[in-house]
This record gives sequence, structure tokens and C-alpha cells, in this order.
Amino acid sequence: MYPKNLSLPSGCILRRATSADKWSIISLVLSAKLDPTQLRWQQFFVIECEGKLIACGQLRNFLGAQELGSLVVAPTWRSRGLGSLLTQHLITQATEPLYLECLGEQLSQFYSRFGFVPVTFENLPPSLKRKFRVSQLAKRLVKVPVVFMQYRRE
Repeated sequence: MYPKNLSLPSGCILRRATSADKWSIISLVLSAKLDPTQLRWQQFFVIECEGKLIACGQLRNFLGAQELGSLVVAPTWRSRGLGSLLTQHLITQATEPLYLECLGEQLSQFYSRFGFVPVTFENLPPSLKRKFRVSQLAKRLVKVPVVFMQYRRE
């Protein structure tokens, strides 16, 4: 379903974030125009290359669920499989049913390669409905192309 033999470029490592990564994570997330309000560096995994943070993603914890979020790869490092590698890693780290919200068909197709399937707002766990309520409202009122997805293990 998803690319199986991904590897990090030479000189790069995938690791848990540390407090020293906080501002680099915020900078990456802001550069991608993602919501910066729920960033907790303790929930992030990062890819670092030669001392510079080039990708990040987090697993947010909710009651009875987790959300894969804030997945960003620096523009100069895109199209090298880093987003796929980080997505795969976050999936393996999840300990609760895993969900995400993404914007548009292209991202939806990206995540579907890993086993994510679209779900309706009504089928989200209550803890995520509270978080995604604004997105659902934007989807209904102004047709923002938000897609809610759940990971389905094979």
C-alpha cells in the first residue's frame, strides 16, 4: 500500500523531539500555514540533517484516540520520501485509534496510501469532535475541503 523501503538521506536521523527543537518546530509549522496553537514538542518526532530540523510530525493524545498532525517537511527537502517515512513512523508509534484532518484531495490521497480512510464527522470519537468542530463548520458553511480520516490497520 505504501512505499516499504524508504530510508533517510545520508547524515539524517529520525528521533523524538527535545525541548531544544521547540522553536524549529514552530517555525516549520508556521511556514506550512498549519495551526500552531496545539504544538507540544513532547509529542513530536523530527528528522534532523546535519544539525538542522528538516521535518516534523506529532501524535496528539485525546481520550480514546490519537491525531496525526503538524506533519511538515521543509520545502527544499520535499519529494525525497521524508513525509512518507515520518507518516509510517508515527503510525507505528500510535497506541490508540489514529485519526487526522487534512485539506484537499491531494493530501487525502497521500494519507490513503498508508491505510487512512475518510470518515464522517459524526463517526469521529467525541474527544476529536470537540477539536474538529470548527473545521466541520468551515466545511459546511464555506465549503473548505477538509477531510477527516481514520487509520485502518491492514
